[in-house]
Amino acid sequence: MKEKFEKRRLGTTKLEATTLGLGTTAIGGLYSVTSEKAAEETMETAWQLGVRFFDSAPQYGNGMAEQRLGAFLKTKSRNDYVLCTKVGRLLRLPEKPEGEDAYYKGTPPERPVFDFSYDGVMTSVEESLKRLGAERIDLLHIHDPDNHYAQAIEGAYKALDRLRSEGTIGAVGAGMNQSEMLAEFARNGNFDCFLLAGRYTLLEQGALADFLPLCLEKNISVVIGGVYNSGLLADPKAGAKFNYQDADQSLIDRALRLEAVCLSHSVPLKAAAIQFPLAHPAVSTILTGARSPAEMEENAAHFRQPVPAALWQDLKAEGLIAAEAPTA
Repeated sequence: MKEKFEKRRLGTTKLEATTLGLGTTAIGGLYSVTSEKAAEETMETAWQLGVRFFDSAPQYGNGMAEQRLGAFLKTKSRNDYVLCTKVGRLLRLPEKPEGEDAYYKGTPPERPVFDFSYDGVMTSVEESLKRLGAERIDLLHIHDPDNHYAQAIEGAYKALDRLRSEGTIGAVGAGMNQSEMLAEFARNGNFDCFLLAGRYTLLEQGALADFLPLCLEKNISVVIGGVYNSGLLADPKAGAKFNYQDADQSLIDRALRLEAVCLSHSVPLKAAAIQFPLAHPAVSTILTGARSPAEMEENAAHFRQPVPAALWQDLKAEGLIAAEAPTA
C-alpha cells in the first residue's frame, strides 16, 4: 500500500515535506463528530500511503486534533515526518459553560482565546507540546491574525524567531485564508513557509499577482490548503460550501463549468483541483483533510491521477483559470 511522495525543502531550512500532507481539522471534528478510532485509522492510512507532513492547531477540535495526532505520531520514528502546528490561540475554559462549538463537534470544553503576544505564544508552544506529547515541533505558524497584525509581527513573530534561532523549532511560518497579510509578513519578517488556504485553487488565483512571486523572490515555501474551497470543488451543487459558507450560485456555476471541462478529459474535478496548485514553483505541499481511511485514499488517488496537458489548456482557453498560471 505504501508509496512514496516527492519531498520538497521548506524555504532554506533542513526540513523536507512530502508534496501531499494531512491536515487535522476533520480529525478534530470539523462540522461533525469524528470518532477516535476513525481518526487513528485515517492517520495510519495517510502514513501507509506515504504522507509525512502533518498539520494541526490548538483551535482544531479545541485541542483534540493535537492530542490525537500526537498519540498517533508516538508510534512513528521522530525523524521520519514533519510536524506543524500553530500559535495565536490559547485554549481556556469559558467563565460560563458554553454550548456546542459552532464548528467543531464532540470536543473538549475549552475554547480558543486570541493571544498573539510574545508571552502568549511561548505559553501556546508549551501547551501544544504537552497536548502532542512531543519533544519538538518542526514548523510553527502564526494562525489567522487577520485583525491582529501589529501584535502578530511584534509579539508572535519575535517569539517564533527566537525559538528558531535557539534551534527549538526548525521553521517559522504563518497560516491564513488571505494572501495580502501573508505578503506583509514576507516583507517585514524572515519567514520560511506560509500556509495559504483557499486562495490559490482551481476556482481562484488571486495570489498569482503578488504573493506567490514574492515568495519565490524570498525563497519562502508555500503550503496550499483548502484546495476544494471548503467543498465546492469536491461536489458543486446547491448547498455546497465556499469559504465555510453556503456558496453563491455564480460560484456554483463556475465550479460546474470547471467540472464539465475536466470530465471532457475523463478527469474528476477533484483530481484537477488537488493537483493544480502544486505546479507553481513556490508551492511545496498540498494539504488535504480527511476524516476516514476512504477519504484519505480517495485524496491520494486523485493526487496521483494522470492529468493531460490538454485539460489545463482548455481551462485557460475557456477563461476558467489564469492564463499565466503554471500547469506543468
